[in-house]
Amino acid sequence: MTTDRFVRLRTIQQQAWERAPAIRALYDRAGLTPADLRTAGDLARLPVTPKESLIDLQRRSPPFGGLLAADPAQIRRVFVSPGPIHEPQFRDDTDGHGFALAFREAGIGSGDIVLNTWSYHLVPAGLLLDDGIAACGATVLPAGTGNTELQAQMLLNLGVTCICASTAHFETLAQTLEKSGHDLPRSWRVRSALLGGEMGDWMGKRRRLEARYGIRTFSAYATADFGLIGHERAGQEGYVIHPERLVEVCDPTTGQPLPVGVPGEIVVTTLTAGWPLIRLGTGDVAAALDMASDGSVARLGPLQGRVGQAVKVREIFVYPRQVEELVLQTPALRHAQVVVGQEGSREHITLIATLRQAGASANLEAELQARFQQLTRLRADAVEIQGPENDRADPAPWLVHRKDS
Repeated sequence: MTTDRFVRLRTIQQQAWERAPAIRALYDRAGLTPADLRTAGDLARLPVTPKESLIDLQRRSPPFGGLLAADPAQIRRVFVSPGPIHEPQFRDDTDGHGFALAFREAGIGSGDIVLNTWSYHLVPAGLLLDDGIAACGATVLPAGTGNTELQAQMLLNLGVTCICASTAHFETLAQTLEKSGHDLPRSWRVRSALLGGEMGDWMGKRRRLEARYGIRTFSAYATADFGLIGHERAGQEGYVIHPERLVEVCDPTTGQPLPVGVPGEIVVTTLTAGWPLIRLGTGDVAAALDMASDGSVARLGPLQGRVGQAVKVREIFVYPRQVEELVLQTPALRHAQVVVGQEGSREHITLIATLRQAGASANLEAELQARFQQLTRLRADAVEIQGPENDRADPAPWLVHRKDS
């Protein structure tokens, strides 16, 4: 297995080296070629590419930043994640970038009816989960976002057995039914839920939801770039790594792999051809729990936070560059900041905008709401417009941060 994975890696990377200029440039900077990749130590000699740098690469060389190593005619879909970052899905992808493995591990299959509430609009979450569910033989109810009351009613009308949702949205659906007089869990057939992760005592929260609603919850670690990276396995903590991914936990400063138990940035290399990302820094922080015989991570612990400047809000990343773009599109502004807090089970977004000079047009708040949503796919819960007298010359004028961080 060890030998096979690095043989495959060399083959995939050789094709990428020949077809993808940005991949070749990585090797040139390190003084390596794909033929040199024989061990985990060799892989670690390549630089880590921060996820944020994909935005710059794709701006300079649209649409894929010189990372595509396949004929464009092989692309089935192009997803556009906030940034924007373009991510291809190829025609031979039959399991939703590996998501079928997470559903099969959770026992989802023929006879299951799965309500998928993740967005089907541009971002990959909805469609990749949809593909993974279908690959398991289950029936998909493609709800997407919104229409909470209708979604809640469909849970009962269609006999849904599994829900895919953020933890907050799952709670909203359940509470909507309870407020309508339904006695849960007696009134529904739901027996499992794939929930999006949260920081804090998330496992405790899941156990409470399981006890209250008579379900079993499961989760997965995934990104838009790779799809599934790790999935849960009964009786084990954390995430078992997908066999098509080589994962390292690295020092965020040096990029060098860290030993088991030491938290660091999750760095991922794919063994899937066409979009051959190598040593991409996800920005997520965790510790390795087990190592594979080839020196890569076999099992990751729970996520502990983020490195870098991006902040994950409601399962979507918000980048400082997006806040900067909002200001550039709004001549009346000098600065803008995004502050993320927690209100109950929901993440609350406040957009703080500083004017260049006193006085603001009557419709500025609505304009900022619309531009922020267009740039990030998220709606701000509040917009605060402040005059130039409040400008404190913040060294990070496009700051995105959490109140509790």
